[in-house]
Amino acid sequence: MVVLASVLLAIAVPVVAAYRGVSTLVAEQLDRSLADRADTVLTALDLGRAPTARPDTVEQLLDPDGTARPLTPGAAALPVSERAREVARAGRGAHQEDTELAGTPYGVLTRARPDGRGAVMVGQTYAGAEAVDDAFLRRVTWTSAAAAAGSALLSWLVLGRILRPVRRLAHTAEHITTTRDLATPLPAAGRDEVGRLTRAFESMVGALRRSREQQQRLVQDASHELRTPLTSVRGCAELLQRARGRLAPEDEEQILGTLVTETVALDELVGELVELATDQWTAEDPEPVDLPTVAGDSARRFRRRTGREITVTAEGPVPVLARPRALQRCVDNLVGNAVKFSPDGTPVEIRVTGARLAVRDHGPGIAPADRRAVFERFYRAVGTQSTPGSGLGLAIVHDLVAADHGSVFATAAPSGGAEVGFHLPEAPRNG
Repeated sequence: MVVLASVLLAIAVPVVAAYRGVSTLVAEQLDRSLADRADTVLTALDLGRAPTARPDTVEQLLDPDGTARPLTPGAAALPVSERAREVARAGRGAHQEDTELAGTPYGVLTRARPDGRGAVMVGQTYAGAEAVDDAFLRRVTWTSAAAAAGSALLSWLVLGRILRPVRRLAHTAEHITTTRDLATPLPAAGRDEVGRLTRAFESMVGALRRSREQQQRLVQDASHELRTPLTSVRGCAELLQRARGRLAPEDEEQILGTLVTETVALDELVGELVELATDQWTAEDPEPVDLPTVAGDSARRFRRRTGREITVTAEGPVPVLARPRALQRCVDNLVGNAVKFSPDGTPVEIRVTGARLAVRDHGPGIAPADRRAVFERFYRAVGTQSTPGSGLGLAIVHDLVAADHGSVFATAAPSGGAEVGFHLPEAPRNG
């Protein structure tokens, strides 16, 4: 309907302009024809001859007293208006008006005779002009109607073909909404705007599908990880309930210690699960961040907390584009992980090189087969199952760095231990 209305408007504007132009042109032509006929009649009268009769004109003399005399015997008389009589009495000037003669419209020109003896009245029928006008209107009407019908048909065919992929995409979206089946295949995407929309929708559905899979995996992994400490806590609590004071003091102390340890582990695990599931830093906007400053803040906190020697070195550092609090959490997780796996008395080193930050420990290192898996949720390498922790620290680092379009890495340090860190995109330089 919009296209059809636009086509009709595009047709109507030039048609109206053309009709008005034709009407003006015909009117001007009639005026010139009347003036030429009046000149011809006056010239013939001056020469003492009767003007040659024309089928589309009527001529008559108008005396100063208002008497009208036809120049063609038997011809109908033109109506005489008061303005025409004034021209005849004065013997000068001219007057043009429209009138009707036997129901036919005429244009009448009254012009004074040069000798001052009255005036000549020349009437010319408008029937031919009206015929031209009617023929023009008929042809324009039929042409416009045909153009509008053709445009409507063409628009229906073309727009229907263009919108067909949109309707298929809408149908698929409704199916996905109803069935919750994110694996539903989408229509084939072309190279036009609809194809871009389809590819964008496909990317969105893919992201939703991956998010659902991650949520399901997180729930499954979390339930598995929670089962061990919960079982231990329940077992200790049931033992205390059954014993009811009959346990030896050292056994009771051991059970209570186990309860406290497992409760702390549960608290840490639940906190990290909530943090991983909610991503509390999504409201932050990325901004230029100085990596050595972030590394220094983390090092100072862990020195006070653990008493461990933690050094920070920087070589050609550049500002990175990241979320400040999320980046601080990444560095804290890396340093905490290094402290946990380093033997007592060994230092932890933080190195910043350009937009790269690496935390090096002096622990047992990471086997080549485990260097990618350590960033997965709840992953524990062989030999680390007894180490305290939830297995979520490096997974949080991976997710936060990936959200800022960076990448993580884990390698072996040259003289033993592991080096774990990340790369982040450089912040754009002003100017």
